Amino acid sequence: MRKIFISSDHAGFTLKEKIINHFKKKELNFTDLGPYSKKRTDYPQFAHKLANKVKKNKNNVGILICGSGTGMSMAANKHKKIRAAQCFSLKSTKLSRLHNDANVITLGSRLISKNNALKFISIFLKTNFEGGRHLKRVKKI
Repeated sequence: MRKIFISSDHAGFTLKEKIINHFKKKELNFTDLGPYSKKRTDYPQFAHKLANKVKKNKNNVGILICGSGTGMSMAANKHKKIRAAQCFSLKSTKLSRLHNDANVITLGSRLISKNNALKFISIFLKTNFEGGRHLKRVKKI
């Protein structure tokens, strides 16, 4: 069974809460790994916490949100078996799953709208890896 983990830093906190509330209405539950307030935090601790949960099962996925999405992506990608993709458009999100088998999406709360974040997450969660010629490349990561 797939688990969906979500986390942020202080800059991504408000967007994280909006995402959780939106998808709750669609009966999609996330495991919220914090933070639980807007108090200043360091993004690497939350990226590492989420990466450790996601890599326990190949079906798990994660959502990380910080101001730009870059810091979370860099920290999460330090973990073996994690393929975190910073997504900024519908196409980048879809291709991150189709071609790269991304298991973590990172979003920049200061760079994208709430509506786009919701669209990107929906695409990320319903798009499957194509495999084929892409599998060989992913294995080289």
